[in-house]
Amino acid sequence: MELTKRQTVILDIVKKEGPITGEQIADRLSLTRATLRPDMTILTMSGMLEARPRVGYYFSGKGPGRMLVEKLHRIKVGDVKSVPIVVTDQCSVYDAVVTMFIEDVGTLFVVREGGFLEGVLSRKDLLKITLGSHDIHKFPAGVIMTRMPNVVTVTPDESVWTAAKKLITHEVDALPVVREAADSGAAEVIGRLSKTNITRLFVELGESS
Repeated sequence: MELTKRQTVILDIVKKEGPITGEQIADRLSLTRATLRPDMTILTMSGMLEARPRVGYYFSGKGPGRMLVEKLHRIKVGDVKSVPIVVTDQCSVYDAVVTMFIEDVGTLFVVREGGFLEGVLSRKDLLKITLGSHDIHKFPAGVIMTRMPNVVTVTPDESVWTAAKKLITHEVDALPVVREAADSGAAEVIGRLSKTNITRLFVELGESS
C-alpha cells in the first residue's frame, strides 16, 4: 500500500519514539487528534502500527511485503481454487488436445469413475505425442499421463503460500485440489489451483491495499 506524506511522518515518529500516545503524536505534528484519527486507523488496520490501551502506539516491525506474506499464509487454497478440467484415461489424445484448447488450460486432470485422480496431462505430454507418428484419434491419453502417486496435489485447507511453493518447486502450471475419500483413501478431485489463480489473488490483494 502507498502511504501519504503525513502517514509516513507518523510512522517515523512511532518508530523513533514509540510507544507513544495519539495525543503526543498530534502534538509533534501540531494537529488535533481528530485530524489524525483516519491516518491512525489506516496504519493500525494495515498492521504497520499496533496500539495498547494506556500504553500507546508502537511500530509492529511489519512492512508491506511482510504483511502480504502473512495474508498468503492465512488464505486457503479452498478460497481461491477454480473448477477442475477433467478427462478419463480412455480419452483420446485428440480429444484431450481439443479439451485443453477449448477450456484454455495448460493441464488436464485424468480421473476415474467418482472423480478420483488417476493422473495429470500437461501441454508438454500432448505436444510430444502429437509430434510423433501415432494416430492421436485412437491413442489413449492415459498412456502418456503422469500417474499417481507421482502427481503433486494440494488440499483445500493448505495455504496459498504452500501451494505457490509447490507450483514453483515442481515447475507445473496447476495442481489438482483433492480431498481424501473416507472409505478408500483415494484422492477425489474437487478443484484446481493454477498460476492464474495466484496471479489473480495478487492483483486483488494489491487493489484492496
